[in-house]
This record gives sequence, C-alpha cells and structure tokens, in this order.
Amino acid sequence: MVSKALAGAGMGFFDLSGKTAVITGSSRGIGRAIAAALAQCGAQVVISSRKQAACEETAAAISAAGGEAAAIACHVGDKAQLKALVERTHARFGGIDILVNNVGVNPVLGPLAELSDEAFDRVIASNVKSALWLSTLVLPEMAARNDGAVILVSSIAALRGSAGIGAYGIAKAGVNQLARSLACEWGAHNIRVNAIAPGLIKTDFARALWEDEALARRRIAETPLGRLGTAEDVAGAAVLLASPAGSFITGQTIVVDGGVTIAG
Repeated sequence: MVSKALAGAGMGFFDLSGKTAVITGSSRGIGRAIAAALAQCGAQVVISSRKQAACEETAAAISAAGGEAAAIACHVGDKAQLKALVERTHARFGGIDILVNNVGVNPVLGPLAELSDEAFDRVIASNVKSALWLSTLVLPEMAARNDGAVILVSSIAALRGSAGIGAYGIAKAGVNQLARSLACEWGAHNIRVNAIAPGLIKTDFARALWEDEALARRRIAETPLGRLGTAEDVAGAAVLLASPAGSFITGQTIVVDGGVTIAG
C-alpha cells in the first residue's frame, strides 16, 4: 500500500482526477505500486503485464481500495499487442494522459565478453525498444491535446559500472537517453518525458540481492538513508512526474536510491 502521506496528496499539485494512466509491468512490484499511487491520486489506471489473471488481481485490489482500474494483458515485445493495449484503453477510458513504461528484464549475469547476441538483443528489446514502440503509439494523441506525461523506469545500473550486469546497465542508459530525446522532440506539445532510476528496491525482481543478508547489510551501510528502498518509494516519484507538481520537469532521470550513488 502507498504511504499515508501520499494517500492524502490527491488534491492540488498531485490531483490526477480525470486522467487515464497506462502502466506496463504493473501486476506486481514497482509497477503495481505506481498504479496504486496514481489511482489514489484520482487517475483511472490500466494494469498491464503478460498474464491476464495477474492483471485482474491487481486491478481488483485497486478497485477495492476505492480506485478505478482495468486489466489488459499485453506482451510489450509484440507491436500488435501494444496497439491493442492502446485501442482497448481508448475503448474503456478514452485518451491516455499518463504512460509509465515499467517493463524490463535482466536475463543474464556475468561479463560482457560472455554475453550472447541473443541475450543482448533481448535486454535491449525489452528495456528500450518496447518503451519506444509504446511511447510512439501514445505520444501523438497527447500532442493533439497539448498535454501528457511519459515516465520510463530505469535503474542506477545506468549510472554505475558493473562487472555482472553490464548489459542491463547499457539498456537502462539507453532508457535515460530515450527520455531526454523524446522530451526534446515532444516538449513543444507540453509533453513531459522523464525517467526514474531506482536503487536496490525490495521487489521480486531484485529478490536474489536483498535476500542475500551480507549484500543487504553492505548496501544499507553504504546508503545515507540507512535502508533499502520499497516500491512505494518509487511510486512517490512517479506521482510527482505525472502530476501538476512536476509540470516543469522534463528530460530528467530522477534517482530514487536512498543516496547510495552519491555516497562514494
């Protein structure tokens, strides 16, 4: 669930009433937390991931909490399914005001010298290409209304070197650059495009890291705020970027890591 502070922020600067948000990869983890937070601030949200049942469970939970949510399964690597996601959202809610590209995978660990072409292509396709495809489908309608917000979920892996997840870091650096480029291309239409770069967040995606007690203790010791992140921490940044409070922020990568990247 989102924090009490965020739950009370659904008016004024953070009011998303009447807005429709599509969030990919939102049946769990960071995507689910972002969807719940946007819904609490008044947005109608579309929950999307590969499995319809998982989407429906998340949408039902948001609806039970007083939000409005629809479940539309989609494989972001399939252009036809992305087009169907947009069309079905139009049929249910009308136009799309907020797009959160949250899907991303990291299927390999190890040095870049051992990275297969197939694995590298998959990392780039799921993290960068799919976000470009879906954004390109949605941006023209935002431009027609002269308003919109696109959020890309990146990672601090894009900001630091790594001996084990180099391909993932390269892909997420591409996500950051995608935000900057789209922000330049569409800013004249009052469309804001930004990225969020989380640190180590306690989600299923990063479970192998935060369940390693020695690694978790070391990361906490290196983090100025002295704890690991939660999905709700990332959701707060998404609400800022999606709402009127973030109306003059574009082309940026907002780091949500408790300070670990500035701690040396």
